[in-house]
Parts: sequence; C-alpha cells; structure tokens
Amino acid sequence: MQYPDDDNGKMLAAMAEAGIDLTKALDVDFFLVFEDQRDAESAVEELAQSDLEGELELHLNDELGKWELIVCINMVPEYQAIVDQEVELNEFAAEFGGAT
Repeated sequence: MQYPDDDNGKMLAAMAEAGIDLTKALDVDFFLVFEDQRDAESAVEELAQSDLEGELELHLNDELGKWELIVCINMVPEYQAIVDQEVELNEFAAEFGGAT
C-alpha cells in the first residue's frame, strides 16, 4: 500500500514493512507538548473529563525541557484517521498553549 510522504505515512509504511496488521486496532500515541506545567495539567484535566477514549500520561521531557502529554488511543491505524486525530488534538492543545 502507498502512504503519503510525511511522518505519518512513513510510520505506517514502516509498520507495514515490519509485518504489523494495520487493519486491526492498535494503541497509537499522540504527543502534546507544553512549556508550562500548569497548562499541561489543565489540559490533562480537561481531556480526562471529555469523551475521549484513551489513556493519558503526563511527564517532564528532560531532553526538551517541556511537559509532554501522551494520549494513547486504541484505533485502527488508518492514515486519514491519524491525521484527523492529530488536527483535533493540536487544536485542543493550542487552547492551553501547547501543540502536537
């Protein structure tokens, strides 16, 4: 299968080449990055109360010196579904001063 020549496309192509069945639901991690701990914690609280079905993990990325919120969503890893979820999470993160 052909995938677009971007980070998501390359990731999916690599997964397919590794023999991973991309027709079945997998845990897909999305990373939201925040400068400020309070903003990151507020984002976690908001997501925890939303209808988003996924696991949340917040930690300080020492290498970046920024707060990283990992949103793990179990989904079929289809290219457009991943892009759509990224856009939605990026818009959400922006409300708290963050980005994907």
